[in-house]
Amino acid sequence: MEVVIVPDARSGGELIAEAMAELLRRKPDALLGVATGSTPLPVYQALAAKVRAGQADISRARIAQLDEYVGLPADHPESYRSVLRREVLEPLGIGMEAFLGPDGTAEDIRAASQAYDAALAAAGGVDLQLLGIGTDGHIGFNEPCSSLASRTRIKTLTEQTRVDNARFFDGDIAQVPHHVITQGIGTILEARHLVLLATGENKADAVAATVEGPLAAVCPASALQLHPHATVVVDEGAASKLKLADYFRHTFVNKPEWQGI
Repeated sequence: MEVVIVPDARSGGELIAEAMAELLRRKPDALLGVATGSTPLPVYQALAAKVRAGQADISRARIAQLDEYVGLPADHPESYRSVLRREVLEPLGIGMEAFLGPDGTAEDIRAASQAYDAALAAAGGVDLQLLGIGTDGHIGFNEPCSSLASRTRIKTLTEQTRVDNARFFDGDIAQVPHHVITQGIGTILEARHLVLLATGENKADAVAATVEGPLAAVCPASALQLHPHATVVVDEGAASKLKLADYFRHTFVNKPEWQGI
C-alpha cells in the first residue's frame, strides 16, 4: 500500500486532483468514483480549478456514485445524487448523462443494488475510486464487520451515523433515513485504483488500523491491503499513529510513485 503524507487537506486535494487529471490525459473517458462528505471537497475544488485553467479535460469523463440514501427523492437537496450534482458535476461542467448512481427510490432495493453493480461493469469498471474513512474504519457505508466480499446492497445506518448526519437535515434526526444503498467492499475493490483521503487526528486510529493493522472485518478499510493499487493520502494529524510514518515520508517524498501510473 502506498501512503503519502501531506502537510494539510489542501495539499492532499491538489495531489489527488493532479492524479485524476493525469488519468484523464491517458484515458479521457475514465470513470471516476466519487464520495460525499467534507473530506473530499478539496479534491473536487482543485480538479475544478484545473478544468478552468485548461489543465484538465473532463469533457468525456464519467462519474460514479459510492452510496445513496434509501427513500429520499433524487431531487431532495440532501440525497447524495443532489449533493454530488452541486459539489462535483456542476463545478466540473459534467451533465447528468455522464453520471452513474444507484436508485434509492426503487421498490425493489435488492434488484436496484444488483442493477448498479451490473451498470458499473457494463461501463468498463471504475478507473479511480476516491474514498473517505470513518473514525471506526468504515468505507462507503460498510460499517465494521461488513463482509470483505460484499456487493452493492442495502445497509442500516447506525444510530451514531444518523446523529452525525442530522446536521444536514436541520439538526432533526427524524429526517435522516434509516437505510442506504452502498457499494460493497467487494465492489469497491474492483476499481483499478483506490485512493483514500483522510485528514485530522480523529482519523489517526482508523488510518493506522487500515495501513498497519491486520486484515479484519472490524476495520472495513483494511480490505485495501488486498488491492494491487491502493493509495492512502493523509495529513500529519491522520498520520500521527502510523509506526512507519518516517518510512512513508522517505519513500513517497516529493513526487509519489503512484502519480501517472
